[in-house]
Amino acid sequence: MARKNYSEEFRRQAVDLYESTPGATVRGIAEDLGIVRGTLRHWLEAYGTGKKTAADGTLTSSPLHAKPPMTPPSGPVDETQEQRIARLETENAALRAETTKLTTEREILQRAAKYFGRGDALVSRFQFVADNSATFEVKRLCALVEIERSSYYAWKAGAPARTDRAAADAELAERIRVIHEADNTVGAPRVTAELNDGVPAGERVNHKRVARVMRAAGIAGYVKKRRVRTTIPEPSDQLIPDLLKRDFTADAPGRRYVGDITYLPLADGTNLYLATVIDCYSRRLAGWAVADHMRTSLVEDALTAAAATRGGSGGLAGAIFHSDHGSVYTSKDYAKLCARLGVTQSMGAVGTSADNALAESFNATLKREVLQDAACWPDELICRRQLFRWLTRYNTKRRHSWCRYQSPSTYEARWAATLPTAA
Repeated sequence: MARKNYSEEFRRQAVDLYESTPGATVRGIAEDLGIVRGTLRHWLEAYGTGKKTAADGTLTSSPLHAKPPMTPPSGPVDETQEQRIARLETENAALRAETTKLTTEREILQRAAKYFGRGDALVSRFQFVADNSATFEVKRLCALVEIERSSYYAWKAGAPARTDRAAADAELAERIRVIHEADNTVGAPRVTAELNDGVPAGERVNHKRVARVMRAAGIAGYVKKRRVRTTIPEPSDQLIPDLLKRDFTADAPGRRYVGDITYLPLADGTNLYLATVIDCYSRRLAGWAVADHMRTSLVEDALTAAAATRGGSGGLAGAIFHSDHGSVYTSKDYAKLCARLGVTQSMGAVGTSADNALAESFNATLKREVLQDAACWPDELICRRQLFRWLTRYNTKRRHSWCRYQSPSTYEARWAATLPTAA
């Protein structure tokens, strides 16, 4: 942080630092002192000796024009020999004192230079004074690095509090690390929700603090590096209206569902396929099915599983199920199953993934958090195992931002708790 006014003493010290530092450059010294290069060049022209120390320690001519050093004025012509000796001794003592002072301040500035390159310039200056206060006067140190002594002492008085905060942050980082090791996909919002679960209001941790501690500790949720399109809608020969109109909300569980099929690539070049049925109210995965084909039976199994989750053959009665125009969803067999379960079909426009964005988002989240940077699953068995673990944990444990960072099952349970009980 450059200051506007510099004392002549400071300017001369800067020039001396440049001339006496082996291999020094104007740019390097200016950056160390927090001044612009043009200012230092001007000082060198005004106060420089015309010599500088090369990298090998030898004196060379400075590339900058320097003014010759000023000669001390001669004494009075009528002074006696004794007076002249006394005057010269006084001047010599003053010069020695000035030389000692300049040497000391040059040493201070050389020590301070390494502190000025740190991130927080003000804190670095405070720390420099603290580190060198046993060697030099605090008053002189503060003056040279341009800070108020009162500010330095206030900073020093706050050291115990900073130490306590650092210890508390370290303890919080360990708690965050435990949560992240259990699920490396969680970011600051879900970590905050996990830390505050069941904690009294006065003891909860702020999400901004969690984010700051995670950054400092190098902890971050997984972020997909690239996006791959996984669903290609197919044209349909049936006229099924879009009943959701991209409104993926519901006022209660069991009213609106969305679903989709996504492929699960295996290392041998084949795929498994996942069909889903997701509740719009809680984002709960009400039903799902995995198979090595994309026949109609796959989506039928997922819808049947959702009906079982919601209480049997009548569990989906009156509900809307929204999908894309994939051939399995437009088949007559699937239409018959929906009619038998009391489900009304809804479909978005052909070739528009945004019309089924909730299901598309679910598929992307699943692959991002399970596959992460891997391109595929090693084999079918591992794929099924990992999928089962993530899908079940998605409902019961994984905190969802839509559910106010509760799991979908917990979100539905709390909704049910608000319903009036029968007399």
